Amino acid sequence: MGESTTRRGFLQQTVGAAAAASLAAGLASAEESSDDVMPAAQSAPRAALGADDPIRIGVIGTGGMGTAHCDAFLRLAKAGKADVRIDVLCDVCDPRAAAASKKVDEAQGGQVGTTRDYRQVLARKDLHGVVIATPEHWHGRQAEDAILAGKDVYIEKPMTLGLADALRLRKIARANPDVIVEVGTQFVVTPSYKAAQALIAEGAIGKPVWSQTSYCRNSKEGEWLYYAIDPAWQPGVNLDWKAWCGPLGKAPWNPEIYARWRRYRKYSTGIIGDLLVHQMTPLIMAMNLGWPARVVASGGHYVDKKMENHDQVNLTIEFEDGHTMVVAGSTCNELGIEKVIRGHKANLYVGGRTLTLRPERLYADEIDAREIPASTEGDDQDNLRLDWLSCIRSRQKPASDIELGTKVMVIVDLASRSIWEGKAYAYDRRNQKVRKL
Repeated sequence: MGESTTRRGFLQQTVGAAAAASLAAGLASAEESSDDVMPAAQSAPRAALGADDPIRIGVIGTGGMGTAHCDAFLRLAKAGKADVRIDVLCDVCDPRAAAASKKVDEAQGGQVGTTRDYRQVLARKDLHGVVIATPEHWHGRQAEDAILAGKDVYIEKPMTLGLADALRLRKIARANPDVIVEVGTQFVVTPSYKAAQALIAEGAIGKPVWSQTSYCRNSKEGEWLYYAIDPAWQPGVNLDWKAWCGPLGKAPWNPEIYARWRRYRKYSTGIIGDLLVHQMTPLIMAMNLGWPARVVASGGHYVDKKMENHDQVNLTIEFEDGHTMVVAGSTCNELGIEKVIRGHKANLYVGGRTLTLRPERLYADEIDAREIPASTEGDDQDNLRLDWLSCIRSRQKPASDIELGTKVMVIVDLASRSIWEGKAYAYDRRNQKVRKL
């Protein structure tokens, strides 16, 4: 990693032992049984947090969603909705870190520390949590290191780039259950999905047999090109490109990849991991589904032919407990499909913030059609951030936890393999094995 920079020279500590232990640990095997008791490193002690103390956090990655998170936590603190303080920012790009620190300094009335090396963030003994908003190829390692350093984690979606990292991170999280890990899929707190969860649990629609959802949008120039390229970026001067590449190894400097990595297969699963996880996660939660068992995906480059990842994808996912989910994703047409959970006895329409129950014809005399009002209070992303902060104080299970995140990553990984290789893939949850069909 690159050398750190600092505003006040406060980050002079050496890297914590927990982070070092994480880097030395072996990669989780996809053949390991989920039921085996396996040795895993234990986290360092958490920072003390009194009832009247602010929650002190660091933000790792200040471009894109990192900036959005900084803005949001500052806004929540100013509105009195959360007693939270951003104490340190980390980015391999000095201009991005400087822009974020200016905002934080102005809002908090002091100088926030900055560093290029995320391990120096984790070495701080006074931080309670960290937000990980780096590209997904860094998510697994940074989240694991954060857990072992005793920091509660808010990790952007997708939880990891691939399934191996997800399984490894899940193992570390399960070995350290007192550490909070929240995955940034905010629709799990949308009122209509929470209401659907309650109705399904009480048997209102019978057995959920299949569901459908989508995330579709359009652009004239091409998806993710709105992430601008700054001519001020100078690798080796104000940007540590080697550190950015990190786990994926060396690569020639490419500002297109640095700014718009979601367009490239090596660094992202594109629509599947960046967009569709938002829609699949709340459905899995609402129906309390088990593990994905079989995935087949198709798609292509229909309009944005310069983008390496696909601009149109279609997924069919079968779950171990008898349910099929159909998912569409597009960045070349914004007309998606209606969000519906189909049960043996009734159907639930869960789009937006309303919830409608309509019985199947055969059960019309037994079940009344109805609309269920759902609260519209607050922004879903802010509500998920508040859930994370609340869990840091209460030590309760977060709304979007590691188990849910890992199930989604099974879909992301298998769908990505399927769409590139033209084959269906199966997942054996008990043995954690992927099989080409």
